[in-house]
Amino acid sequence: MITAHTLGFPRIGARREAKKAVEAYWKGELDRAGLAATGRALRLERWRAQAGAGLDLVAVGDFSWYDHVLDTTALLGAVPARFGQGLGDVELDTLFRMARGRAPSGADAAACEMTKWFDTNYHYLVPELSSDLAFRVAQTRPFDEVTEAVEAGYRAKPVLLGPLTWLWLGKGPDATFDKLALLPRLVPVYADILARFAHLGVEWVQVDEPILALDLPAAWQRAFAVAYRSLAAAGPKVLVATYFGALGDNLKTACALPVDGLHVDLVRAPEQLEAVLTAWPTERVLSLGVVDGRNVWRTDPDRALPLVARAVADRGENAWVATSCSLLHAPVDVTDETRLDPELRSWLAFAVQKAREVAVLARANDERAADVATELTEARAAAASRRASTRIHRADVAARAGGVTEPMARRGRPYRERRARQAARLGLPLLPTTTIGSFPQTAAVRKARADWKAHRLDTATYEARMREEIAHVVRVQEELGLDVLVHGEAERNDMVEHFAEHLDGVLFTSHGWVQSYGSRYVKPPVIFGDVSRSGPMTVAWSAYAQSLTPKPLKGMLTGPVTILKWSFVRDDQPLSATALQLALALRDEVQDLERAGLRVIQIDEPAFREALPLRRAERAAYLAWAGKTFRVAAAGAADDTQIHTHMCYAEFNDTIEAIAALDADVISIEASRSGMELLGAFERFQYPNEIGPGVYDVHTPVVPTTPAMVGLLLKAAARIPADRLWVNPDCGLKTRDWPETLAALTNLVEAARQARAELTQGPTAAP
Repeated sequence: MITAHTLGFPRIGARREAKKAVEAYWKGELDRAGLAATGRALRLERWRAQAGAGLDLVAVGDFSWYDHVLDTTALLGAVPARFGQGLGDVELDTLFRMARGRAPSGADAAACEMTKWFDTNYHYLVPELSSDLAFRVAQTRPFDEVTEAVEAGYRAKPVLLGPLTWLWLGKGPDATFDKLALLPRLVPVYADILARFAHLGVEWVQVDEPILALDLPAAWQRAFAVAYRSLAAAGPKVLVATYFGALGDNLKTACALPVDGLHVDLVRAPEQLEAVLTAWPTERVLSLGVVDGRNVWRTDPDRALPLVARAVADRGENAWVATSCSLLHAPVDVTDETRLDPELRSWLAFAVQKAREVAVLARANDERAADVATELTEARAAAASRRASTRIHRADVAARAGGVTEPMARRGRPYRERRARQAARLGLPLLPTTTIGSFPQTAAVRKARADWKAHRLDTATYEARMREEIAHVVRVQEELGLDVLVHGEAERNDMVEHFAEHLDGVLFTSHGWVQSYGSRYVKPPVIFGDVSRSGPMTVAWSAYAQSLTPKPLKGMLTGPVTILKWSFVRDDQPLSATALQLALALRDEVQDLERAGLRVIQIDEPAFREALPLRRAERAAYLAWAGKTFRVAAAGAADDTQIHTHMCYAEFNDTIEAIAALDADVISIEASRSGMELLGAFERFQYPNEIGPGVYDVHTPVVPTTPAMVGLLLKAAARIPADRLWVNPDCGLKTRDWPETLAALTNLVEAARQARAELTQGPTAAP
């Protein structure tokens, strides 16, 4: 009997119950008992789905109201002193204050830094490390959830973020801080956690160590042996889980670990199986990640089964079958997609279906094979249908992409010459102010959009309401005194989905939500075929907004790499080919916006750094094609049209040259939570173009003060020449409410005025 399991399951609920509950709790509309009851119901639903799919073990402890890395930090008692936690159990509201700066109880405090989880669009809260950090088991939550699962009749497999990965993801006070110096204090606490699981009768614990797919320094490779030598004797059997890539030069490190099981990703790296079979002891469990946990395509049995059969032939029941990684990155259930074209839907599998695929692949390799023969036949038919479909390939799209030349990826003049032309056309002051694009979307705006899509509201009425909202946003910005305005994006449900709705070769789901961070969920489009623009995507709304004001207004576009990365993408051609198709569609949009009178166009690429391959050897090729696609999209613009881009929640040290090569006239970045630390890469590189380091953290409800923003601007001006600095929030304002947005932007405009005066006239000029 081959064991079937997943590395984790979506935590959001089939109808986004987690989001609704936690936001109601933050607003005071749901008490702690009500939130806890919702959590219990969601956990039971997740375990029922996994067991119902035929899995032998259910993932427990991977449920979170915000982020599993944050939960691990709390479990270890590693709460920064500013949150005033003390030595008691870490409370839920402490976690929320760490994540967003505010909770129903406790004093506001600066939220922890947030960044991307490896190369995904999921965000985690960065652990704050220091030399005096003490660790302890500071929560009972994981143990309580094991008890819940066992009492409900499930065979629980707790999921725990590993000690080396937690340390790697953390950040010390400076670049010289030795994170591994904390390991001797950290490992005993992990041993205590494992011992407590053993006391509860747990047989297997999954310990996630995804950094084993990275280029690790020798000291970190050696640290694995030291740490797991202590953990192996702690109690239950340990399955170390790696994912997001091949073990590569960490193969020896992983296979020397004194643990009972090892999980490897055979979706991202199927070629590593033979090496792992050779190096990993046959008497230990080898978990095979053969079902893609990060995409939505139905598994082709003829790709997955040979891998499983090879491992089973080598080690029998010690070969387990699993998803490649946690299903956190997948929507919940495709059977809810009743509006999808039946053929297209037959190609898809969400978390519930992927759990079943794991069980089917496991059973196909033991005495239960006859039980799943029909399901295997159906899966093969779906794969064949997708390969043969005429809906996938278009000769005209391929011909246009094949005709892209190098001059098409270059602006007409270099930045210094463009800058003079743009300055003459725009007439902006020192430290010009702007926002990133979106403004708060009220319940009325969201309802109007939903009613129009559901045909409960006619087009004329809907468009009138959107024009009214856009006019309001433009008027507010003029009253605030912002220099470069935006139209607010009232008509857009999502910065990727809105564009994808105007592209051929893309499908949309009704309930395909995944978590981005906290209660922020997104519904990625599915790129299934060749992509082209069916018509203008943003021009009418942007042109209308520009007609309302003499001030320059930005046309707002999402860049090709971000559309690619934040969609579920076809896996039958290179990502670079799909990205180039997207770039050509955006190039057409840029030129249409220019013709409509827009003088500033922003092409957002927040996923540019996120998409960077985890291994250094693969990065140059990615940066080459990713940079080219941005330039193809932007280079059709005239020299006096100012091209902006935006990137957030990423480290830039290893991509700064490629970012400069994008040749955007202005880049805006997240910088407030890091206290302008991220500007270091731009300063060291001597970034040549203009930069807008964010001074307002939009991912917290806390309104920044004017003095705080002035301080950030002056810190930025000490690193970047003031005549190349812009003033803006970290990101879009869609998720904020109007009162805090108005207060924050009022302070932002005043901060720019004060900093402008201080930089030109000296500190005495500021009131």
